[in-house]
Amino acid sequence: MEYRMEHDSMGEVRVPAQALWGAQTQRSHENFCIGTERMPPEIVRAFALLKKAAARANCELDRMDEATCALIGTVCDEILANRHDDAFPLVVWQTGSGTQSNMNVNEVIANRANQLRDPSVVSTLLHPNDTINMSQSSNDTFPTALHIAATLALTQRLLPAVNKLAHTFARLERENRGVIKAGRTHLQDAVPIAFSQEISGWRGMLEASAQQIEVTLPQLAQLALGGTAVGTGLNAPAGFDVAVARHISDLTGVQFVTERNKFHALASKDAIAFAHGAVRTLAANMMKIANDVRWLASGPRNGLGEIRIPENEPGSSIMPGKVNPTQCEAVTMVAVQVMGNDATIGFAASQGNFELNVFMPVIAYDFLQSVGLLADAILSFDEHCATGIRANRAKMQQNLNDSLMLVTCLNPHIGYENAARVAHKAYEEGTSLRDACLALGYLTGDEFDRVFKPEEMV
Repeated sequence: MEYRMEHDSMGEVRVPAQALWGAQTQRSHENFCIGTERMPPEIVRAFALLKKAAARANCELDRMDEATCALIGTVCDEILANRHDDAFPLVVWQTGSGTQSNMNVNEVIANRANQLRDPSVVSTLLHPNDTINMSQSSNDTFPTALHIAATLALTQRLLPAVNKLAHTFARLERENRGVIKAGRTHLQDAVPIAFSQEISGWRGMLEASAQQIEVTLPQLAQLALGGTAVGTGLNAPAGFDVAVARHISDLTGVQFVTERNKFHALASKDAIAFAHGAVRTLAANMMKIANDVRWLASGPRNGLGEIRIPENEPGSSIMPGKVNPTQCEAVTMVAVQVMGNDATIGFAASQGNFELNVFMPVIAYDFLQSVGLLADAILSFDEHCATGIRANRAKMQQNLNDSLMLVTCLNPHIGYENAARVAHKAYEEGTSLRDACLALGYLTGDEFDRVFKPEEMV
């Protein structure tokens, strides 16, 4: 491999000849050979957005000429178009401020801009620190990139996936109106429920989770940019923070604002921890929904068997004909991963020592992994499972007829204790509730038939 020499404030560094990055990226690449988890591409794209916005703000405030601003914007657009993905090799396990990833972006933009530079238009070479990082610090750019990436991931990926599955459940509700089945609490038989009502519970969980996620967005929309190193705004011109938030809003189509208290913005990660709490709650709801579906579909002959779900692939390498609820299993695995990520983010957010939290790369990685996994899992579950759910009405009716908890409708007529005696007698003797009630002399046959109507119990 051929190399070229680059330099930074610590001296010269040998860099692969064709690489767009520079000395500081190379140092990090060599010093942190830890794991395989690279900085998420969503963070890189968020950096490109904020660097383009920062150049516009600096130009607006007469700190940068228009030609340089335009050149930076051109390179940022190339990054956003995924033209330089191989130029961002750094891993998550680096400095906790994400400084090296900020410099990675700065160096790539500077080097690529210098390749494109027309000396007659932009006379001076662009510098990673002096030009691209103008009016900024890694300490305010990384949390800004984190908030941008988190907001876009939630609004563009996760919420649409949740809404799609909610619409599927709404359709299933309409299709299953009037289908009555046994309800269950504590994994035991309970009073009847309409299948559409059961499905509405699933839909309600998704809608509530979407609302909870939306509540977190205004806090994520507050940006640290303009606080620079410790929150004082040193080396950033007056009005830079407001201007850059406005430009980021223009570039993304999402309303971002500057965080009024930059000391809070740099030292605390409460907004991201709060937002991930809502994501974790969605994961918990998806765990419940997936478990319900696979329990209801259990069988096909020795389980509940009240619903049928799509058969997507063979389920066993030894048992012919076996098919498993694999989409449900994938959802539940994603859910526990998200719950683990929530613990990591909570611990990391508690470590804002003095003026800076230095756990930001792992927070970014885990947050974006949670959102990406959940969005993908929900869409997969919707396409390969939920859309194909079909009620096994015969099995539902059979289970409903066998349920002893139908006796609850007799409470107003014979009292709780007498109804309990009917249920115990029917269970112990293996007879019907009707036979047990008549044998005990609590009701006549006509009286029982008049009040015992499971379809009216929902």
